[in-house]
Amino acid sequence: MSTLPQALRRRRLCQRGLTLVETMVTTAILAVVAGTVVPGVAALRDRQVVAAAAAEFETDVQHTRTLAVGDRVTWHVAFEQADGAACYLIHTGPPGDCRCLGLPVPVCSGPGVALRAVHFPAGGAVALSANVRSMTFDSLRGTSTPTGTVRFSARDGKAVHQVVNLMGRVRSCSPDGAIGGFKAC
Repeated sequence: MSTLPQALRRRRLCQRGLTLVETMVTTAILAVVAGTVVPGVAALRDRQVVAAAAAEFETDVQHTRTLAVGDRVTWHVAFEQADGAACYLIHTGPPGDCRCLGLPVPVCSGPGVALRAVHFPAGGAVALSANVRSMTFDSLRGTSTPTGTVRFSARDGKAVHQVVNLMGRVRSCSPDGAIGGFKAC
C-alpha cells in the first residue's frame, strides 16, 4: 500500500508543461510588448520607403541629365499633383506636352515622348510635392532650369527634400534631420 502514494508522487514530478494561468500571463506580456513595438516598426518602414523614393528620384534626375547631354535632346522632369495623388514624369517635347496623373501609362499630346512615370497615390506611404511644375535639362550643358525642391513625405510628416541645382545636381536633406542618413536642412 505504501507504494501507491510514492508512484503518484513520481508521476506528478515527471509531468511537465504550462498551466493556463502561466500561458495567459505570457500572452498578455507579449501583447503589451508587441503593442509598443509595432507602431515604431511601421513608422521606421514608412521612413525607409520615403528614403527609397527620394533615392529613386535622384537617380532619375541624373539619368535625365545624362540623356539630355548624350542624346543632344532637351528632356523634362514634370510634376503633377491633385487630390493628394502625385506623379513625376520624364519626357521630351514641350514642357506641358505629357501627362501622368490618373493614367496607368503616361500620355503625350504632341511630339513628346515619355520615358518614365512614377506615381504616388493619395493616402500612400509616400507623398510627393514640388515647388516647380517642370524642370528642363539643357541638351548642351546638362543644366536644369528652373531649379527646384522636391519633397517626399511619410505619413507622420517626416520628409526628405531633393534640391536640384542649376547644374542639374541633387542635394538631399531632411528637415531637422528627422530621417536618418540625411543632413538636416
